[in-house]
Amino acid sequence: MQTIFETRKNQLLDYLKGQNIDATLITSPLNVYYFTGFRCNPHERFLAYAVDGRTGEETLFVPLLDVEEAKAAGYVQRVVGISDTDNAYEVLSRELGKGVTRVGLEMNSVSLSKGELILQALPGAKFEDIEEFVLSLRVCKSPEEIIKVRTSIGVIEQVMEHAVARARVGMTEAELTAELEFQMKKLGASAPAFSTIVLTGARSALPHGSPGGAAIERDGFLIIDMGVVVDGYCSDITRTFLVGEGTKEQERIYEAVLAANRAGIAAVEVGKPIGILDAAARGEITERGFGEYFPHRVGHGFGMDVHEAPSIAGNNPLPMAEGMLFTIEPGVYVPGVGGVRIEDNIYIDIHGNPQVLTSFPKELRRLGV
Repeated sequence: MQTIFETRKNQLLDYLKGQNIDATLITSPLNVYYFTGFRCNPHERFLAYAVDGRTGEETLFVPLLDVEEAKAAGYVQRVVGISDTDNAYEVLSRELGKGVTRVGLEMNSVSLSKGELILQALPGAKFEDIEEFVLSLRVCKSPEEIIKVRTSIGVIEQVMEHAVARARVGMTEAELTAELEFQMKKLGASAPAFSTIVLTGARSALPHGSPGGAAIERDGFLIIDMGVVVDGYCSDITRTFLVGEGTKEQERIYEAVLAANRAGIAAVEVGKPIGILDAAARGEITERGFGEYFPHRVGHGFGMDVHEAPSIAGNNPLPMAEGMLFTIEPGVYVPGVGGVRIEDNIYIDIHGNPQVLTSFPKELRRLGV
């Protein structure tokens, strides 16, 4: 029985043969991990997964200091270590250069200077952009990937419970953020999936604001948007709380966003354009008079990256399919009043049924702090 990595390699190889591409260099660290099971941050050093489209031979080029870890990953038999004193492109030329005329690259992942060095290493070769194909493989997740995502979600929901227990009036956004990121590591996360967002009062109307010295306010919103990476896979959840009693206007804003969140989830249906999810959520917010305060798409795919395909935007005609994993996260942000965002993680299972993987309560919750 093939491993998931053998299956992915064969999909890539079939594509290369179909496009008459002699060889490919996968250089994005996340895509290298996707095809090989080896994950690292090479910093300025050279990292690439090479597949010869003619013979099927695969080679993993890694910094010399990572060779043992790359071999331990076990899914690529041929690992070539490159020391800090080696010229990586001379090594590439020696190992891959013979007879290569068409080379597949992820064009967005290769800088102009690196591209020129690769051309020098493979004289006479021409580049073909394979990034769209590679990313298309990642859109639909395998059951093994979803197990990892569920674990990541389990961790972040424990962190959210800690947020509810620890938040108090007078604590700054930055202080609460520090506590939450400490909990992430304590609970087994390798890192936050992105910069944690904790915003209070009128500042919660900043969709992607950064936590600072503002103190948590009574009778204001407290928005917490965070995720973690566990075993290479991300989670991404947002919940908004009302500190104290609040106002009727704040309740109206919250109920509009909650209705939008539920409408977006209810619209999930295999075969339908994924853009209808945005339309369904946006319709609820517009109907309640807050349409002008919903400035972003309703969601995005995620997995190894916290933002990846598919984009859940109203103009996306991509049909929904089994294995897709994405967020539904409508928001309303009223300047001077505050903002609400409610974000869930949705998976379309092998039977075509939408599963809400996040389980943290999303009804309006008042924090008596």
